[in-house]
Amino acid sequence: MNLGLLIMAVCVGLATWGFRFGPTKIDLSAMPSDGWLARFLASTGPAAIATLFVASILPMVQGFGGPNLPLFIGIASVLGCYAFSRSVVMSTLAGSVAYGVVFWIVARPGLL
Repeated sequence: MNLGLLIMAVCVGLATWGFRFGPTKIDLSAMPSDGWLARFLASTGPAAIATLFVASILPMVQGFGGPNLPLFIGIASVLGCYAFSRSVVMSTLAGSVAYGVVFWIVARPGLL
């Protein structure tokens, strides 16, 4: 294994851990609600969802993906759940579950 790749993986892992763990331990009660840090923290959820969406759809757009039905059902589940509940967390979970179930059904030979 390349040492540079290992160092980069450790750095990215530590940054990811700090990015997820840090906000849970920082006292944000005195922070102004319209400040730059509040806006940054509020935008991380939608940014993470957009990143996951691009990462999942990019192989299919480039022609490397398999069936597109799980992707379309997952997207429809996210949009439908968000329109109903306005919850990013529930929408993400609903889309993940729908994608996984449809992928499992499509991947089983002879089921459809």
